[in-house]
Amino acid sequence: MKAVIFDMDGLLIDSEPMWKSAESHVFSSLGVEVSDKLSSLTAAMTTREVTEFWFHHFPWQNRDLNLVEQDVIEMVGSLIKEHGVAKKGVLQTLELFQQHHCKIGLATNAPQALIPLVLGKLGITDYFDCIVSSSQVENGKPHPDVYLAALDELNTPASEALAFEDSVSGLQASTAAMIRTIVVPSTEPFESEAFHKAEYTLANLEEFNTELLAELCPPMLMR
Repeated sequence: MKAVIFDMDGLLIDSEPMWKSAESHVFSSLGVEVSDKLSSLTAAMTTREVTEFWFHHFPWQNRDLNLVEQDVIEMVGSLIKEHGVAKKGVLQTLELFQQHHCKIGLATNAPQALIPLVLGKLGITDYFDCIVSSSQVENGKPHPDVYLAALDELNTPASEALAFEDSVSGLQASTAAMIRTIVVPSTEPFESEAFHKAEYTLANLEEFNTELLAELCPPMLMR
């Protein structure tokens, strides 16, 4: 195996509650009736798609969509600075792949501006050989664009890569790019049938170890 590609939100950092809080605050201030039922439909969307979703349901005036999107991003950034911590097993998993000389990539729906903030806060910036945000490609997850772009930057075929995801939409994106994927659920039920395409479903990244790596990638396939 030559490369591994990680998702970010919900996998490396527990930022999902931060996004939910920021979106609720920003959109409510514009007169949007933010409900759990409608919010559940936005979980896999990019920030732009979420902004357009709420505008479609509750059109507001006197605030450009670009500015509203930026308001959400800035609030999430503030919450990350204050509360952001690495999820269990993140550091040891990155270290394991680095020790095995695997190239490490990031493929995320998060806005590009937040990525260095998250990686810096977690102290893991130097582990990554490539970073791809949905803002750099035509379509975000569940489309495979971010993964295809990461594979291209890493100069690695999908058959020699492994992906880590935490969501159904992320798994759809990675498997559409033909990458074997390990899922560490963040919000969906651990036993969800939607994860049936995953190689493994783990409770946290701490469960990933040398033995599992060897099972997925026999020594003769490691570079």
